[in-house]
Amino acid sequence: MNIIQTVINQGFAQAQGAAPGAGEQPSGGWTILAMYALLFVGMYFLLFAPQRKRQKELEKLQSDLAVGDKVLAAGGIYGRVVSIKDDRVTIELDSGRMTVHKSAIMGKDVDAVVQA
Repeated sequence: MNIIQTVINQGFAQAQGAAPGAGEQPSGGWTILAMYALLFVGMYFLLFAPQRKRQKELEKLQSDLAVGDKVLAAGGIYGRVVSIKDDRVTIELDSGRMTVHKSAIMGKDVDAVVQA
């Protein structure tokens, strides 16, 4: 927070320190604040909005899980959903079964989606 205050204070100091010459109009610190506001708005749309969209898609996928879905769990583990109880999902692997938290499901198996 101190960095932001320092940058804003420097912007005000530059705007007030520059004396207008003949025929020039004084520019206030509002133009600098507007530029910073536009910068933050741009950062929001480039960084935060796409992340929020991906998070919502992941939550929808995790809530729509059904028995028989082929899924990809965290760590690159592929399996088929055998049972779902509250926040635990049991997936069947080639070598047995594994119970994971529902948030460990990262996506559906792309091979299963292509074949369907």
